[in-house]
Amino acid sequence: MCSTCGCSGTGPVVTDVGHDHPHDHDHPHDHAHEAGAAAAVTHKPSTRMVDLELDVLAKNDLLAARNRRWFEGRGILALNLMSSPGAGKTSLLERTIRDLSAELALSVIEGDQETLLDAERIRATGCRVVQINTGSGCHLDADMLAQGLRSLDPPAQSVVFIENVGNLVCPALFDLGEASKVVIMSVTEGDDKPLKYPHMFRAADVLLLNKLDLLPYVNFDVERCIGYARQINPAIEVLTLSVTRGDDLDRWYDWLRRHR
Repeated sequence: MCSTCGCSGTGPVVTDVGHDHPHDHDHPHDHAHEAGAAAAVTHKPSTRMVDLELDVLAKNDLLAARNRRWFEGRGILALNLMSSPGAGKTSLLERTIRDLSAELALSVIEGDQETLLDAERIRATGCRVVQINTGSGCHLDADMLAQGLRSLDPPAQSVVFIENVGNLVCPALFDLGEASKVVIMSVTEGDDKPLKYPHMFRAADVLLLNKLDLLPYVNFDVERCIGYARQINPAIEVLTLSVTRGDDLDRWYDWLRRHR
């Protein structure tokens, strides 16, 4: 259960899409349950909900730090991709994989509440992918990611894309151990989205403003949206693009190359 946002379930389901082989490497969180047990504390009823929230986030941060050390030790660039449903995360990944797979070693962890639909789209590109289904959970957390990494087994010196559950609230609160948080937003969502969801835009390192090809058909002010994003987070890097039409994707690819 996530006491921070109220989502609950029986735990994530990790599916290695199209692959079935054992992994004997040392992966983060082989002792995650020990960390969870160490974090269990008895609280007074008046402070129980606050303490539970702090306990959940503290445990997650501990496991995220373990993920981060694991990535850094292998020279892996891990990117946490977050957005509202339908902003274009999966389409961006499909296009990026097809354009850069000959240049960079890429793999994907897909986060969704149900189905393997997005993972199947990624698998069709030839990219290695593992699906994490969260059930009623509205975000990935560091322990779920560690479970996915055991199946994914990404090679050293590679790039791992983590496609988070479509949600602009809770994913911003949960560190996964990634190198950077990337928020994808489309022009169909309204240019005031950064003001409505400030925690997401404050946490993000990069904003990819997608679907510029639809600007003639929607009431959206690009400069106002960028201004709102920088009002929330002056350090955020903003890249405008259209995945469908291919506009300015080179700027995104150059960003990947620099950070890789």
